Amino acid sequence: MEELIQYIAESLVEEPDRVRVYTKETRRETIIKLRVAQRDVGRVVGRSGKVANAMRSVLEVAARNHHKPVLLEID
Repeated sequence: MEELIQYIAESLVEEPDRVRVYTKETRRETIIKLRVAQRDVGRVVGRSGKVANAMRSVLEVAARNHHKPVLLEID
């Protein structure tokens, strides 16, 4: 799932070398943290959060066999 978010984010931003994806596992959920350059945050979030919501939907489908919810945090 990390690779999927990394691929999508690198395709959207102007500085793909500054894209970082981290995973944090807790008892109840898996948190995927996406960090991009400050000027690229708007590209990843999108107008009214549409791009971020689309990435979350893709993650939801990819995590169907995962036994915990997967959350995406964008910094």
